[in-house]
Amino acid sequence: MTEPLSPPRKRSPLNRTRLPSSPPAARSRTSHGLTRAAAEGRFALQKCAHCGTFCYPARDICPQCLATDLPFVDAPNGGKLVSETTVRVPADVYFRERAPWRIGLVELDCGPILVCHLHGDCVEGERVRLSLQLDKGGQAVAFAKPQEETPAMQDDRQWRELTADPKFRRILVTNGRSAVGLAAVDALVKAGARIVHVGVPDNWKPFPEEERLRALPGVKLVPLDLGDERSVRDLAADIGGKTDILVNTAEFVRPGGLTDRQGTSFFQMELAETYMGLVHLAQSFGPSMRMRGADGIDSAAAWVNVLSVYALANWTPFGAHAAAQAGCLSLSHCLRAELRSGGVKVMNVFTGPIDGDWFQTLPPPKVPPRAVAEAIVAGLRNGLEEVFVGDVAQDVRRRLEANPKALERELG
Repeated sequence: MTEPLSPPRKRSPLNRTRLPSSPPAARSRTSHGLTRAAAEGRFALQKCAHCGTFCYPARDICPQCLATDLPFVDAPNGGKLVSETTVRVPADVYFRERAPWRIGLVELDCGPILVCHLHGDCVEGERVRLSLQLDKGGQAVAFAKPQEETPAMQDDRQWRELTADPKFRRILVTNGRSAVGLAAVDALVKAGARIVHVGVPDNWKPFPEEERLRALPGVKLVPLDLGDERSVRDLAADIGGKTDILVNTAEFVRPGGLTDRQGTSFFQMELAETYMGLVHLAQSFGPSMRMRGADGIDSAAAWVNVLSVYALANWTPFGAHAAAQAGCLSLSHCLRAELRSGGVKVMNVFTGPIDGDWFQTLPPPKVPPRAVAEAIVAGLRNGLEEVFVGDVAQDVRRRLEANPKALERELG
């Protein structure tokens, strides 16, 4: 059984610091279908449209009938662990630093046999369930877990290496005044975060939840104005080297597109808070997080951006807001590529209209802030890159039939 994690000890400056490294990353263009599924938390394989054979690894021709129509579809993830081994002296630098490492062969119910990373509670000859995970290099790998839940399952060493579980990690939530930011703090404290720093713009100005936040265990309020470069840099100088997960909850929502607005003041304010705020955070916190991607059980692990789903498809009533969010999405792809060398994941959480002040005139469905916070924690625990919250976001997701993940990976 997996041993529950213990709180990490204070580091000794005399100990060697493990530098980040990446597992082998060579993949074919076709295999980016697996990458897309892993990023979204789905288990998908190629299935021949002619004979129905499931295929793995990704290929261009069906091995059974030689057909070329092999779309990726959600597949049954149950199977049997037919053999396993523990690699103690790997040739690859990444795995050598993390040895011993368990791998095994799993025969899926739907046919293929996969080489998988193994959870510590998997037993040879027994049933397992598979998932596709993104490794530290941002590529899809198969991971096998026991069929049934076991105690402390989330604390398995190899599973934690492929995810960004908040347990025992130090986290920065950038805006504690927003409804999503407040809900995220509550969810992260409940998930076992060691310390949650909560950014408060205009910290001289009281707000209703201030006393409650101060009373939460491990929560510390810090001054942070994302639109002010000096404010961000001052905070990074204080806690940048101790931040394991950054949750960017920057929020500036105003209705209107281009011709509906007069002047540029709102455009400038929105860009300063969201787009330039992300730039300031990336330049101040990104380098230190990238260097700490292999720093043990509380290493730098993830960067979370809460974005409107209309960053993917502009919505005219809030067209300017959607355009600013699209700029943030493009920046997040750049940040993802740059942080990948340190093994730090960048997760984008796409939401529909949030149940709050600026969307009060819109009819349902709207997304409660608590649902966004729970999705953030679930996404971190499962090592995802793309999370869609709410009916509206899921609907937009379904309408986007093209595969943007391959382009993102290749350009990154």
